[in-house]
Amino acid sequence: MTQPLTPMPDVVAFLQTRRSRPAKTLKAPGPDRAALTELLTIAARTPDHGKLEPWRFVVLEPAALGRVAGLVDTHGASLGVAPEKIAKASTEYASSPGAVVVVVESPKDSAKVPQIEQTYSAGAVCLALLNAALASGWGANWLSGWATHDGDFCAEAFGLSPHERVAGVIHIATETSPPPERPRPDMASLITWANT
Repeated sequence: MTQPLTPMPDVVAFLQTRRSRPAKTLKAPGPDRAALTELLTIAARTPDHGKLEPWRFVVLEPAALGRVAGLVDTHGASLGVAPEKIAKASTEYASSPGAVVVVVESPKDSAKVPQIEQTYSAGAVCLALLNAALASGWGANWLSGWATHDGDFCAEAFGLSPHERVAGVIHIATETSPPPERPRPDMASLITWANT
């Protein structure tokens, strides 16, 4: 049942201060399947013109993380990626201490909804999942990187079809320490008030 809109100062305060937690600072445990399913359900309540659900989730469990890390190594070498970049990406998967969710943009054919709107919806799912995890007390980070932009890697690692791509990889686990605040945008330089 839909609730009437009422001010939610706690939610506003969260949004005013939300801050991603760097993946390298996260530690075990991460959310279990039930808790992660709840977070994914929250993330799926995102703007979705035409209710196309142009996205899906691939949850990488521990055995899959090791397999994906190995694929990072082999694909990176074949693509000529610098060894330090390969090692960094491989470590992000192999040593991830909690849940790793690949948000997949999976556009649908639609005469009414352009693909760019479906792309925006997939991005909104990433932010919704990130915020749901943070609001639930987890540390979380939204990553991508060179490997997630390679179609062959994504097909083998995550089972993506040719029309799909990775919108983001969300790492969710226990935070070790809140990061310091970072510089925020100068809002006066970003807002145009159009009054004519």
